[in-house]
Amino acid sequence: MTARLAQISRHPIKSHGRERLGHVTLRAGETLPWDRHWAVAHDAARLVPGWNPCANFSRGAKAPALMSIEARIDEDTRAVTLTAPGKPDLQFHPDEEAELPAFLAWVSDLNPPDRAQPVRIVTAGRGMTDTDFASISILNLASNAALGAEMGQSLAPERWRANLWIDGVDAWAERGWIGRKIAIGDVVLDVMEHIVRCRATMVDPATGLIDGDTLTALNTGHGHQEMGLYARVVTGGTITPGDPVVLL
Repeated sequence: MTARLAQISRHPIKSHGRERLGHVTLRAGETLPWDRHWAVAHDAARLVPGWNPCANFSRGAKAPALMSIEARIDEDTRAVTLTAPGKPDLQFHPDEEAELPAFLAWVSDLNPPDRAQPVRIVTAGRGMTDTDFASISILNLASNAALGAEMGQSLAPERWRANLWIDGVDAWAERGWIGRKIAIGDVVLDVMEHIVRCRATMVDPATGLIDGDTLTALNTGHGHQEMGLYARVVTGGTITPGDPVVLL
């Protein structure tokens, strides 16, 4: 089977919803457009201008229910629509300070009361990924299926919050790609490092409830807590699910 791009996703507000895309145009040295464009700072954050590490933000590792959110962004109006089980949809503009209270009210019951609470939405001029460089996250569907088989359950790919999913590659083969380049259609990416995983991956994205110990499975079965790759865009272009994936 020829390796191919299977799925594209972005997360307009970090840890607050996922959106599947039919295509995307990547640019050299940039994150996937609108991916983690905003992040929700909590009341214990210590922010500096620009990019900040994830410990400053509300996220699924500390508030599992956030993992159940789905999102859509209207790129022209910069309006984001959030949906979650049992809640009315919320459409708002993250850049508008006057609309912040509506967002905070909507998300309040998704944050445990004993954790730092969300207080404002910030931007960095680039995607607020978990790396200090502008990264694209890449995962392998076969590795996800293999880990699920080891755990005796089906793992929804959405729990890993990837940008790009590839198919047609042997399970765990991507672990040998660090320092290599891959081509997806006309796009070329430089594979930089493994993704070290957190407790958010233990959550069923359909319900926002913890349903599987992915971290123990990775540690005991593989000797590490890594799943997926961070890459940097070297050559930009437009990619679509079905495009061939080639290791250079």
